[in-house]
Amino acid sequence: MPMQPPLHRLLKHLTRPFVALLLVGCMHTPSQVATQDRTGLLLPDGQRIDAAGDLVSFGGRPVDVTVGPDGRFLYAKDNRGIVVIDGNTWKVVQELPFGKDRGGSQHGIALNGAGTRLYATTAQHHFMVGAIADDGTLSWEDTVALPGPKGTDASHPTGIALTPNGTHAWVTLSRNNALAKIDLTTPTVEETIPTGIAPYDVVLSADGATAWVSNWGGRRPAPEDQTADSSGTEVVVDDRGIGASGTVSSIDLASGETIAEITTGLHPTDLLLNRDGSRLFVANANSDTVSVIDTTTHTVLQELGVRPDPKLPFGSAPNGLALNADESRLFVANGGNNAIAVVSLEDPNAYRVTGFLPTAWYPAGLDWHDGNLYVANVKGLGSRKDKPENDGRSVYDFLGTINRIPESALDQLDRHTAAVHRQGNTPQVLTAWERSHRTTNPVPVPENLGEASVFDHVVYIVKENRTYDQVLGELPQGNGDPSLCLYGRDVAPNHYALAEEFVLLDNFYCNGVNSADGHAWVTEGNVTDYLEKSFGGFTRSYTWGDDALSYSSSGFIWDNVLAHGLSFRNYGEMDYAETVPAEATFTEVYENFRAGGEAVTFKQKIGIGRLQQFTAPDFPGWNMRIPDVLRAERFLAELDDFSEQGTFPNMTLVYLPQDHTSGTKPGQPTPEAHMADNDLALGQIIEGLSKSPFWPKMCIFVIEDDPQNGFDHVDGHRSICFVVSPYTRRQAVVRHFYNQTSVLHTMARMLGIPPLNQRDAMSPLMSDCFTEKPDFTPYAARPNTVPLDRLNPELTSLNDDQKRWALASLAQDLTHVDAADEDTFNRIIWHAIKGVDTPYPADFAGAHGKGLGHLNLIIDPDAEEDGD
Repeated sequence: MPMQPPLHRLLKHLTRPFVALLLVGCMHTPSQVATQDRTGLLLPDGQRIDAAGDLVSFGGRPVDVTVGPDGRFLYAKDNRGIVVIDGNTWKVVQELPFGKDRGGSQHGIALNGAGTRLYATTAQHHFMVGAIADDGTLSWEDTVALPGPKGTDASHPTGIALTPNGTHAWVTLSRNNALAKIDLTTPTVEETIPTGIAPYDVVLSADGATAWVSNWGGRRPAPEDQTADSSGTEVVVDDRGIGASGTVSSIDLASGETIAEITTGLHPTDLLLNRDGSRLFVANANSDTVSVIDTTTHTVLQELGVRPDPKLPFGSAPNGLALNADESRLFVANGGNNAIAVVSLEDPNAYRVTGFLPTAWYPAGLDWHDGNLYVANVKGLGSRKDKPENDGRSVYDFLGTINRIPESALDQLDRHTAAVHRQGNTPQVLTAWERSHRTTNPVPVPENLGEASVFDHVVYIVKENRTYDQVLGELPQGNGDPSLCLYGRDVAPNHYALAEEFVLLDNFYCNGVNSADGHAWVTEGNVTDYLEKSFGGFTRSYTWGDDALSYSSSGFIWDNVLAHGLSFRNYGEMDYAETVPAEATFTEVYENFRAGGEAVTFKQKIGIGRLQQFTAPDFPGWNMRIPDVLRAERFLAELDDFSEQGTFPNMTLVYLPQDHTSGTKPGQPTPEAHMADNDLALGQIIEGLSKSPFWPKMCIFVIEDDPQNGFDHVDGHRSICFVVSPYTRRQAVVRHFYNQTSVLHTMARMLGIPPLNQRDAMSPLMSDCFTEKPDFTPYAARPNTVPLDRLNPELTSLNDDQKRWALASLAQDLTHVDAADEDTFNRIIWHAIKGVDTPYPADFAGAHGKGLGHLNLIIDPDAEEDGD
């Protein structure tokens, strides 16, 4: 399917700086954003920003907003702390961090009735008490520790409800599966009460006697249930391994007993009681619904669908709620649609959606005050903090926003609704799901779902953490910066050969920013509310197939393939491979591999049961001590078996992680050796596939899971993608905008199956990469020129500068994906290759937390780059 004409024409004529602004979601500077028209601002997934009302922006990811009692000041909680905004001047007056090693949790902010105290929860185990001055500014007055299940670890507190007399607060403890009562006069924890799994929000009845708690993970499992782990708790899952329960608990606070547990949609998040307490509204982020509960009978009166069009597939992610003053309208924050669903409550027997209001990127927290709706937009205007006019923005240069939408906007609801459909490409998404019944000649990418493709097999190769410039920056025909290239032709000859012999894509982008959301985009075509709101600290989990509550209800790409009667095989994705013996070094693994020995073997650790069933048992996943050439050998051995049998899976997923590297950790391969290993394995696999009997009907896609906050002169999200098949355009350069969900959409269309959800359905098909005239010439892998067993030297042989980075490498956790601090790790790799005296390109990569890492992305807005 061709790109939408306006975007196509823009991309054809854009200069490079304009492309960079386009990709991060905005064509204007922050000063313009607050006052000028925002029609047509484009996001990486093809959505547009056409926000109603006013916007104010700041350098964080806001999840909640609340307005002071007099309306003068409003307070937003983001991944760093609290942002104070003057409602009169509509300017940020303060950005107050929570403190060292503290980031904001997914939810939880409250003001006392007088507007003199603010309460907020961190992603770790803190309940923060802030004093508000007459000028609206905030200072931290107290902190209450809320320990996790083991007594010392993180509880990940979220929702807050203040008692009617203001003396106490009830706080949900997500990892403890409990509700804590805090005496605000002391302040100390008085008691805890059990809840359902992963409680998210809490509201109290008017008399303070009853608490309503949304259980993000639902009910506790029964003996007959299928279960999987989520941050130390077994949760109910379906056959796909995806969390399958959501509930709301009604709790008698005097006795601590649960009166009722009511089944809702999945990921019940924000809760809202109407004024008389008769109705409880529940936003179900992983079901695209709002549950309406009768608080007297404890029954669900209505499951209200809130997608912009009822025929749309999953992907709206309702996760925030607000009522207007007379309670005639309910507002629902649809994170996936960048829109607010407006629900009429005038007919108590049939609440209905009457239209939509457009917002900035991923609306979440809502508040209503004095005729205005206030919206916290988690991703706001993309990655543009501090340097909106420049190229090469870091993926962590967050620019969150608060929308202020006046009630008068409802007078133009039809116009705003039309804007939401435009910005979300509703017609294109619906068309992507319409199955054609006409007979057509096979083509590489059919125009319509159900039409014939020349391909019977797609191979999906996923690698780790590189930007375009880091690998292909030396290619003169592409839009690259050679000065930023780390792994040129001498290190990665197969990457260069694939880009030159087939099609070069120099306008391809990762949807996400790290491995947790990157692998979700790669395999699910979507990320859940959990991932979007966890950048203050991935405390419940930094998920990679090991947290059942983090997955989208629309499932994984393999679920889609298998549901349509097609075959699937996994090689290494979401497997934390372990060596046997556990302490085996890289050298021992590599030498055993070269000798064909059996002294070192591997065992798999895959958290998704269904994926395990379709995984090659001898192919190891993530482990920096296992070379990719070993993985290639094991894949090619199975390919030989498939060739003998005359059958091959319709979809194959192959994981090659070694381009992540181990930095300069002594005893591990150098960064160049790691990359050379990854490059050779990639070349060997593609050569083997191209010489197999399946090649004439096969298409191979190669991508990175995320850019790891790498440096790139266009944008930190820009990455590499190879499209390899007999029908791929040879020696071509394609500059159309594509992203990871474009790959998913294109593969699904080739296989004759629908997209997974709204996100991949709206992404452009990669039709321009193909020709209808095939060239069946197989690919010939290039040999490595860098020895794969070239190791980083021991500390004793290093000078002081080299030792600094080697010690930093030793401090990094390489046992889990992205557990290493990304900014530090990129600096290590840069200096290892460019030399310790070569200045790090901070203008293109950006510092994001001064080494705090992905668990604590806390940014000091006043800090300056300290260089090297």
